[in-house]
Amino acid sequence: MADEKPTPVAAAHHGDPENQTTGLASAHPEPKSGTMQAMIERDLLDERYANTQRGLKNRHVQLMALGGTIGTGLFVGSGQALNIGGPLSLLLGYIFISTLVYSIVTGIAEVGAYLPVHGGTMSYHGFRYVSRSLGFAMGYLYWYSLGILVPYEIVAASLVIDYWPNSVPLAAWITIMLVVIVALNYMPVGVYGETEFWFAGIKIITLIGLLLLSFILFWGGGPNRQRLGFHYWKDPGAMNAYLVTSNQDTGRFIGLLQCIVRSAIAFIFAPELIIVTAGEMESPRRNVPKAARRYIYRLVIFYLLGALAIGVICSSQDPALLDGDTNNASASPFVAAIQNAGIPVLRHIVNAAILTSAWSAGNSFLYMSSRSLYGLAVSGNAPSILKTCNRWGVPWIAVSVSSLFSLLSYLAVSSGSYEVFNWLMNFTNTSGFISWICCCIVYFRFTAATKAQGVEKPYKSRLQPYGIYIGLGMSVFMLLINGFTSFFPQNWSASNFFTAYIGIPAFVVLYVGHRVCYWGDPWVWNSGEVDLTTGLEEILAAERPYQPRDTWGRKVKALIE
Repeated sequence: MADEKPTPVAAAHHGDPENQTTGLASAHPEPKSGTMQAMIERDLLDERYANTQRGLKNRHVQLMALGGTIGTGLFVGSGQALNIGGPLSLLLGYIFISTLVYSIVTGIAEVGAYLPVHGGTMSYHGFRYVSRSLGFAMGYLYWYSLGILVPYEIVAASLVIDYWPNSVPLAAWITIMLVVIVALNYMPVGVYGETEFWFAGIKIITLIGLLLLSFILFWGGGPNRQRLGFHYWKDPGAMNAYLVTSNQDTGRFIGLLQCIVRSAIAFIFAPELIIVTAGEMESPRRNVPKAARRYIYRLVIFYLLGALAIGVICSSQDPALLDGDTNNASASPFVAAIQNAGIPVLRHIVNAAILTSAWSAGNSFLYMSSRSLYGLAVSGNAPSILKTCNRWGVPWIAVSVSSLFSLLSYLAVSSGSYEVFNWLMNFTNTSGFISWICCCIVYFRFTAATKAQGVEKPYKSRLQPYGIYIGLGMSVFMLLINGFTSFFPQNWSASNFFTAYIGIPAFVVLYVGHRVCYWGDPWVWNSGEVDLTTGLEEILAAERPYQPRDTWGRKVKALIE
């Protein structure tokens, strides 16, 4: 715990960056040995290891914020949710989760915009603003959960590949996808950003195309001239009864809850991607808020309109959804709808786009997992060797260790892709809800520290602090109901119950175990003693002067002159 209060740095947020850095240096006292500030400087400013590099450009960040983690949760997992709850339940589920996610995004963007240091994941911010124990537990939660999402996407991609008849063994396809994902993460972060830029572009173009197709089919513009309208909302119905058939209203409510749970996988760990990439982006203090403000477009256009479109063009009782365990690839409601409309070739194109989205999301999750492990090392909660970066600024040892989770995808060879798909979905949902709860706690402590020390935030969302309270309540609710269907006798499954709730005791063990080892630490850092200065000089130096885009008229005039 620090014995001295850091000097307020409100003045360091405005004016010329060079003057800011000079002012900070003079206002930043030499830390005493053993203090929190000395501990942070020892790990963050360790010159024995090269840092990651700020190679992510603004266009990379904006496209990744829009489509970085859009994967099979939306394209394939939505089919399960539609089958369970019906089109209205699917739409309500996406509205619920979108509200939750936007409440979290706008809150953690305030945290991430202040100190987007190298390795500055949400776990690092948890360590810095709350306690070492919370940062430790969050870091390992992110590391193993994001690592497990990589095989989730690979398994989902294998479901998509099964759509095309082929004699290639499933293990071979898994190996090919795994090798490509790992290889891309060994590349310089600029290469990663460029691949994700194009991958995200493909996903966005595909989704916009599918929304236009849905609009056309709604009015009967398909080859069979069948005007869909809201036909599937009437037959088989807007909301399906699930598990409880004796009382239709109760059954529909159960279906709605399960639909919300199933919908969450499309959003899990998406908000945290903005914070993870902040340590490797140009001008992070300008680009993090920009990405957060534009996040609402992603939620409304891709998720909410996407959920509405799915309910319009595909029946919740479509055989392709009902027989998802045998006809796996058609479990995508978009592919099923295209096939039913009699549109030739297009379903193969969409399936290929879904395959690239799974590949892209797997790429993003391995990036986030490796940076979480790197962030643990930066905060002193993992071996220092994991901070080792190559000449491109890639923490290659952290990437190597994190990529080992990808081997779990081979479970699909023996247990079946569909079953493994659901196991991984349950487990990562729990971890995501725990993460969002912790993000809210970090926001509260960061805000308390800035108020106590008179520091002005570089970004302030109009939705906060009320949004973070909404996000916290919703996240706790989702954590509790994640595996609630396992308690119904006819739906009891030990594996489903285990994967739905094992994340809670795992997180508690991590937190309590670290707390016992460092019993002398306070439960939370004192707000007035939180270090808000270390690393700030590099952040301010990384900010490029804002240059507004010139108009075409001025450009032409400049050329003439």
